[in-house]
Amino acid sequence: MDARDYAGPAWSPYLAGAGIGVLSWLTFYFSDKPIGASSFYAHLAGFLGKLIAPRHTASLVYFKDNPPRVGWQAVFVISIIVGGALAAVTGGEFTNEWLSPLWTERFGDSITLRAAVAFAGGLIMAFGARLAGGCTSGHGISGTLQLNLASWIAVICFFIGGIAVAMLLFKW
Repeated sequence: MDARDYAGPAWSPYLAGAGIGVLSWLTFYFSDKPIGASSFYAHLAGFLGKLIAPRHTASLVYFKDNPPRVGWQAVFVISIIVGGALAAVTGGEFTNEWLSPLWTERFGDSITLRAAVAFAGGLIMAFGARLAGGCTSGHGISGTLQLNLASWIAVICFFIGGIAVAMLLFKW
């Protein structure tokens, strides 16, 4: 199949993958840093901590060594959200639904339950990203591109964990 003749409703996965690869090269070339998003969330937590408990946040060793700041990671995360929305609209995949049919069939139509599960999953993913020293995009794109063994192990564990959770939730 020629990537330019992809007949699916979404963007060609071949061209999107190649674009991510080129983005990773350019990121290394211009900033000498890998692509990743988990640092943004740590900085966001630092900003929130400064608002809610400034003395406590200032006393934390992590924020002494890494003071919260708006950096390129913030632009990266915002661009992911905007880019995902643009891709959905231009690829014919935009749907105006809060719950997918798969979720509704298995768990019902409670938006509150879906939000709670998504929030809990996000917290677990953020904890795991900090524990693994990087997020799925950092390890999966930048780390594997550099043939980093730890990143390959992390990506394999991400897939195993995702498959296990999907099997538990949806009983396949």
